[in-house]
Amino acid sequence: MRFIMLFFWAFLLTHMAGYLIASMNGAAYEPLTTSIIAVIAFVLLIILGEILPATKETKQH
Repeated sequence: MRFIMLFFWAFLLTHMAGYLIASMNGAAYEPLTTSIIAVIAFVLLIILGEILPATKETKQH
């Protein structure tokens, strides 16, 4: 489930950023290129999430 939500947010935020950057530069919005970048970002985020150590704070009383 976490990969589905990660893909959704990576896809959505990458497309929003791609549209915004294209409109600020006066260029045409390319959904295919933005989708490729979204998939690359998705894979990089999965790899980053797996290699970073999970820290769990334990409180001692």
